[in-house]
Amino acid sequence: MTQPPEERRPPLTPQLALRVAIIGSVALAMFAIIFFRLWFLQVLSGDQYLQAATVNRVRDISVPAPRGEILDRNGAVMVDSTKALAVQISPPDLPVPVTLADIVSPPKRDAVIYNRLAHVVGFPTRRAACKISAPPYHVRLSPVACIVAKQVSLLPYADVTVKRQVSKDVQYYLDESQNLFPGVSVQEIYVTNYPMGTLAAQALGTVGPIDVPELKEKAYRGVSPNSIIGQTGLEDEYDSFLRGKDGAERVQVNALGQPTGDLQDTAPVAGHNLQLSLDANVERVGQAALAQSIASNPPADGGAFVALSPTDGEVYAMGSLPSFNPKIFTGDLSESTYKNLTSPASGDPLLNRAIQSAGPTGSTFKPITATAALESGAWTPDDEYDDTGQFCVGTGGAQQCRHNSGGAVDGVLNLPNALRVSSDDFFYNLGALTNADPTLHPNGGPLDQWARGYGIGRTTGVDLPDEVSGTLPTPLWRESRNQAEAECDSATGPYRYTNDTSISARKLPGYHPSPKHAPGGCGIADGTNRPWSIGDNINLAVGQGDVQVTPLQLAVVYSALANGGTIVRPHLGQAVEDEDGTVLQKIDPPPSRHISINPIYLQTILTGLRDAASQPGGTSADVFDKFPEPVYGKTGTAQYITDGVEQDYAWYACFVPASATSKPIVVVVTVEKGGFGAVGAAPVAREILSQWFFGKPGPYTAGSSQTL
Repeated sequence: MTQPPEERRPPLTPQLALRVAIIGSVALAMFAIIFFRLWFLQVLSGDQYLQAATVNRVRDISVPAPRGEILDRNGAVMVDSTKALAVQISPPDLPVPVTLADIVSPPKRDAVIYNRLAHVVGFPTRRAACKISAPPYHVRLSPVACIVAKQVSLLPYADVTVKRQVSKDVQYYLDESQNLFPGVSVQEIYVTNYPMGTLAAQALGTVGPIDVPELKEKAYRGVSPNSIIGQTGLEDEYDSFLRGKDGAERVQVNALGQPTGDLQDTAPVAGHNLQLSLDANVERVGQAALAQSIASNPPADGGAFVALSPTDGEVYAMGSLPSFNPKIFTGDLSESTYKNLTSPASGDPLLNRAIQSAGPTGSTFKPITATAALESGAWTPDDEYDDTGQFCVGTGGAQQCRHNSGGAVDGVLNLPNALRVSSDDFFYNLGALTNADPTLHPNGGPLDQWARGYGIGRTTGVDLPDEVSGTLPTPLWRESRNQAEAECDSATGPYRYTNDTSISARKLPGYHPSPKHAPGGCGIADGTNRPWSIGDNINLAVGQGDVQVTPLQLAVVYSALANGGTIVRPHLGQAVEDEDGTVLQKIDPPPSRHISINPIYLQTILTGLRDAASQPGGTSADVFDKFPEPVYGKTGTAQYITDGVEQDYAWYACFVPASATSKPIVVVVTVEKGGFGAVGAAPVAREILSQWFFGKPGPYTAGSSQTL
C-alpha cells in the first residue's frame, strides 16, 4: 500500500549523515569532559577539597566594650554609648588575602567584593585619590578599597570597619549572602553618643579609632587595634578611665573563612563613668548668650566663656563658638568635612577658644598692673593722678603720646576710681613707673613678675589636652624673637633653607619652601631688631601689645583676686565612678601656688572692681544695674590686627566672692570682633550669673561704655 505524501520520510543523504555524525561526536566529547571533571572532583579531589574545607585556623574577633558615661555635676548625661552594627572586612579572609603588594591594584576577586559591598552600604565604586601610609602613598582606589588599603598599610591583620551604624536589613542580606561576601561580616559595636549636641563640644572632645603610633604608646599597651579611644578634650584626658576593656572571641574558621566553632570567649568590661563639675544648664545659657552677642555685634564671629569656682577651681562652664557636634566623628567623616571643621574660614569649630586661643585682654589686665604698682612701691592707695586725656613719654621728636578711648578726660583719680572708669592714661603711667632697665632685669620689672605670679605666660594645668601657655613679653623674650626673626629672614640657623622637598623634610621644624625673606617677613618679630622699651611695658600695663592670654588664664587671675591670692588649678573632672555610682576616685587637685598680696592693696583693687560694676561711671554698672548679687567686674576692649585690619575684641571678667555668697563664681567672656567689652562680653557674663544664682538667664542687658 502506498503511504500518503505527508507521512513519507526524506531519504538520508550522505551529506546529512556526515553532519549528524560530526555533531554527535562533538556532543559525546563534551559530555565525556564534563563527566571526567565531575568524577575527578568527587573521586580524586574530593578528599583534598574536604580537607581544605575542614582545615581549621584560629581567628581572634574583638568584642568592643562600651565607653563610660560622662555626666554633669547634677547627673545629667552629656556623653554615653549606644549599640550599633558595623560592616567589617577581615583582610586575611578575603579570597586573595590583602598584603602591602596589593595596595596599588587590589586583586580582581577582592575588587569585585569591594564593589559588590559598595552597592550594599551605599558607597560609590568609582576610583578616586586615596592617601595611605606606605609607598607609593598616593593611589587611586574605590572608596571601599581605599578604606581597606589605609588599614592594611598601618595594621595588616586588623579588621577593617567599612561602615558604622548600618541597618538590620544590611545585616540580614550579608548574612544570607556569605558566599558572595567572603571575609565580610557585620559586628555589633558601641557608638559614642552626645545627647546635648554641640553643648561643650570642644571640652567634651571626640573619639576615634586608635592608630599605629598610639598603639606603640605605653598608655595603650595591650589595647586592641580595633579600639575606639578618646582623641581630644575630656575624652582624651580621661580615656584610661572611660575606655573599657574589649572582650575577645577566639573562633576556628576553615580555609573558606567559615566559622567552625568557638574556642574561647572573654567578656568585655565597660568603662567607668566620669562626673564633671560642669553644669549643663549654665553651659547651655552661656552658649546661647554668646551666640546672641555674636549675632548682635557684627562683625563678631566667635568667642568663648569660662565659669569656675574661685575657691577650688571647679569649672562650672566652658564654651567656645563656633561649635560642632562631636557625633560626626563617630561615623564616616569625610576629608572635606574635617577640613571645614579646622578651617579659619569656617571659624575653626574644633578650636577650644577657652584654652587654645590667646591674645591681648585689654583693660581686664589692669588689676595685675595695679598689684605690681602697689606691691613694688611705685604707687600707694592714697596716690592720685590727673588724667588730662593723654599720657606722653619722651621729649622732642622722640615723644610719644597715648590717649583714652574716645579722647575722654577723667580728671584726678585714685586707683579705685581709675579702675571704675577704666582710665588708660592712669595705667599708662603705672606701666611707665614699673618698667625696669632691660639689661639689669632681662625677665622684666615688677609688672612682669606679678603677671607671671598670677599665671600669665604659663598653662593653668587644667585637665584638658593641648592648652596653650600664651605669652608674657619680657626683654629676654623680645631678644629671642628678634634673633629668631633674623635667622628666619636670612634662612640660617634652625631656619636654614633646604632643597629637599620630600614629605619627611617638610615635617622638620624650621622647614621653609623659600630661602630668604625681607626683614620681618616671617612675622616672628617686626624685623627692626629693636630692644625692649618703656613703650612695651606701657602697652602691657593695659593688656595690649605682645601679651597673649587665654580666657581660662584670666579666670584664674580673677579667682586669685576673689580668694586672696590662691592660684587655683582649674579642673572639669570631679569624680570617677563605677556603673552604680560608687566613687572610685575623687578629682580634687591642690592649688598651683599662692601669691602674697597685701590685704590693704587687695582691698583697694577690689573696691575699684566693685565700683566698676555698680557705681555711676562704672564701665559695667548699667549691665548689672539692680542685679541682686555683688558683682566685681572689669571690662576690656583689645585691639587685634586681623587680615591687616584693626578689630576690637570684647572682654569681660567678674566674680561674686565667697564673702558674699555660698556659691562663689568667676566668669570670663570674650567675643572676637565683638566691639567694646561692656557691649559684647558683659551681657553674656550677666546671663551666666543669672542662671547660676537664680536658675534662669534673665534679660540680656548690653552696656553702653566705650572704654578700652
